[in-house]
Amino acid sequence: MNPIQEYFYRIKEPDRSTLLFLREKILKSDTEYITETLSFGLPFFKYKKKMLCYIYYSKKYKKHYISFYHGDRINAPELLQEGRKKFKILLIDMEEDLPVDLILNLINEVKKHIKG
Repeated sequence: MNPIQEYFYRIKEPDRSTLLFLREKILKSDTEYITETLSFGLPFFKYKKKMLCYIYYSKKYKKHYISFYHGDRINAPELLQEGRKKFKILLIDMEEDLPVDLILNLINEVKKHIKG
């Protein structure tokens, strides 16, 4: 098992399946340029080898979230900045349907701000 798989394996169900589904959607949204790596112990997604977003868990909100690089340049009311300089986060409510279209649209918005 690779380190990225181990990260997800440590998450309890049903959250694990939801996050693995999200991971798959992100990777399949751009198979040519989006890759994943483990940075700072977290699954990071990169676009043309530059930071795009990552998945983590908020102890404050007790929810998983996806954090978008260049989030400071995106005007979306669903995103929280909370003192972060370059990132904004989208909290994932496991009790609701995963907002896949919103997430993919936000990823496409971030990609516009990545040089390369």
